[in-house]
Amino acid sequence: MIRFHTYISAFVLAGIYSASPHAQDFPSKTIRIVTAAAGGGSDFGARQLALGLAPVLGQPVVVENRGSGVVQYDFLANSAPDGHSLVVSGGAFWIFPLIQKIPYDVVRDFVPISLMSKKIIIVAIHPSVPAKSIKELIALAKARPGQLNYASTVYGGPAHLAAEMFKSMAGVDIVNVPYKGNAPGIVALLSGEVQLTIIDAGELMPHVKSGRLRALAVTTAEPSPVTPGLPTVAASGLPGYEIVGETVLYAPGKTPATIISRLNQESVRYLTRPETKERFIAAGAEVVANSADQFAAYVKADIAKWTRLIKEAGIRAN
Repeated sequence: MIRFHTYISAFVLAGIYSASPHAQDFPSKTIRIVTAAAGGGSDFGARQLALGLAPVLGQPVVVENRGSGVVQYDFLANSAPDGHSLVVSGGAFWIFPLIQKIPYDVVRDFVPISLMSKKIIIVAIHPSVPAKSIKELIALAKARPGQLNYASTVYGGPAHLAAEMFKSMAGVDIVNVPYKGNAPGIVALLSGEVQLTIIDAGELMPHVKSGRLRALAVTTAEPSPVTPGLPTVAASGLPGYEIVGETVLYAPGKTPATIISRLNQESVRYLTRPETKERFIAAGAEVVANSADQFAAYVKADIAKWTRLIKEAGIRAN
């Protein structure tokens, strides 16, 4: 059993280290930001951050795409703690240990820098599905148990958990079809290979606007400026449902506190510019850009929420 209070205390304290030669020399070479597949929300966030950090840090900042899931974190766990290797993730990786075995220790191997933004997530279906609202989708799924499929990515990732919570709260049987990233899942949805998905608005809305997909609702507690006119899932058929997708910035464990502070300050300064916020909204996300301590407090609350929901939904390791 995971001891959450100990877990979070260690998580917060992981970023507190004395100055070292690494800190004094930072940055001394190219900074690498590893993220998920190209074209996704975390890839967008990583590239925006690279644009903002390179001029102020005085070193090139490059983005490397390494797919979805734990691959990025395995890389980070084995990188030097000198600030030159970072991860921007589109999934709440602190949830993974609750449902599956992972090849790293989230306390020992990582230091939080900032919760960069919250990605707006929507429920979208293929136009052939005879539903115009969440209520109608639930009624259809109940009438056709096991006949509707949804596209997801990594097990325990946002798309998977969002759909599983939907199934649990609505009392429906919809089949999970996993793909290697959001992009192939969207292709499958566009072709009718699957009937629905619950992922980032930024990746789905272009297809919604073209008429190739139908958006039913947004998963946040309140309507979002990212998806004007779209109701919430909670208000349109499933009270209490709320899911957000985070874009987060991490460094390797034992990275000196002075480096973490510098990266946080420069990241927050860039992310909170009005023009940067506008670009994130256009891409389907709302900037948060908080401190490492605020980020850790958010994680504590999120773990408590997902522990309860995962238990209620009966989600287990695959």
